Order: sequence, then structure tokens, then C-alpha cells
Amino acid sequence: MTSGIAQIERVAASVKTHLFLLCPNNSGSTYLSRAIAQSRHVWSLEKEGQHVFGFAGPHTLDSKWPLIWASSDEALAVFADSSAFDWERSRKAWYFRATAKTDDASVFHTKAPPFLLHARDLSETFENARFVLMVRDPYAALEGILRRKQRHKTISRNLDLAEAGARHLLKCLEVQRANIDLLGEAAIAFTYEELCAGPEEMARRIEALVPALDDLDLSQRLSIKGTYDEPLRNMNEEQIARLSPEEISAATRVFEKGREHLEFFGYALRTA
Repeated sequence: MTSGIAQIERVAASVKTHLFLLCPNNSGSTYLSRAIAQSRHVWSLEKEGQHVFGFAGPHTLDSKWPLIWASSDEALAVFADSSAFDWERSRKAWYFRATAKTDDASVFHTKAPPFLLHARDLSETFENARFVLMVRDPYAALEGILRRKQRHKTISRNLDLAEAGARHLLKCLEVQRANIDLLGEAAIAFTYEELCAGPEEMARRIEALVPALDDLDLSQRLSIKGTYDEPLRNMNEEQIARLSPEEISAATRVFEKGREHLEFFGYALRTA
């Protein structure tokens, strides 16, 4: 059996590129991350990077904001505080838990939605860091947050989750815009909608960013969150249709305050 130190050293010796997927939660990142992990050139983790044992930083499951970690100054004080994260310790935990289809895989990949707040630290800490930046129509992402709220007992039952979720997603769009400027040629950016409409084109773009990923298949069938097992498809309209008029109105009141961030990514305000 490979010892922990030997495993970490083996992965460290093999990895030439670190690929991070930065994407708001409930925005399609699980499918994309799992598809990347299918490449024979990739070391990946069974769980999100923030949930791996040994990760050195705050993670959402133990917080009051498991789905809305950018919804308030109080939440951001926890998840955007760079001093609360030890990326070198986390690197060792990730390497220890990483698996790959081949021992000479040269790309390490992980994702966790709150990492969207730490693009600069990741780019400065990890050698040859590359980033895939993705967003989704915030109304569809909001429906995902509302649908999953029963799984997260730490969310206050007195909270207007539609409003808080909208604030969270608007902040994510704002930060993602900044990440595009910050990361420059080390990143590519596209929307969930573009991914669904053109998976082959998005695979080519990712390969151009990380040439080792020459076997990336974004049209494959994958099991996601134990709820469906099918090829990628745009589920926006069916999800948005599940929002109540009151939820749409609450979200639009929030999104209107930062509509320039929605418009930057091609999204429009909706009416109930």
C-alpha cells in the first residue's frame, strides 16, 4: 500500500498543471467537473475540494450559509477571508486523496463553488494554474438553491431564501466578472447555456487552455448528485417554471440593483 507521503510525492511529481473550475453553486459545475475527471490525464477528487478531509479552510456544510455563502457581509467575512485558508496544507490533502486513470496524469483538477472568491490566491499558489470560469442564468440557479434548502438544516427558517439566494448569485456574477479580468489568458469563460448548446466547442476551448486534455468528452452521460443520469442538457426553463411569482419578483428586485452584471453575461431580468 502506498504511504501518504509517497502518494503526495507521486502526484506532485506527475502534475504539471492545476485546473480549477470556478462556478457558482447550482450552476452546472458538477457535470463539467465530473466530465473533466473522466480524462485519462487528470488527477481528481471524489468530493469537492472544500469537503476533502484535511482541507484547511472554512467549508459551507458547517456554516449558516451552505448555499448562499456570498449573500451578506457576514457570510463573505468567513468565505472571502484569505487568511482563513492554508492552500499548501490543502494541496497535500488533495494530492493524498487524488486518483487518476493513469499514473502519469499531468493535470490536477478540483472545484468548490466558494473558491470563486479566491482566484488570485489559487493563481499565485499553484504552479501553472488554469481556470474554467462558468456562470448560469441566476433564476435557474436560484431554483436549485430553493429546491435543496431542506437538505441543509443550518439555514435559518426565518430567512427569505429567495431574496438571500438572489443576493448571493448577484455577488457571484460580480466576482466572476472580476475574475475574467484578473486571470486573463490563464482562464476561459463561458456560460452553462453555451456549454449545453455546444459541448464539443467548449471541449475544444478547454483543450486549448490545457492541451493535455485531448480526450475531454462533454457529451457523455454522467450520474449527477444521485438525481439524474443523462447527457448534459439545458434545464433552465423547466427549473425556472418551478419558481413562484413571488420568488421571481423577489429575485428581480435584487437583480435589478446589479443588472449590469446579468447583462454582461447575456442574462435579462424576468417578470412574474
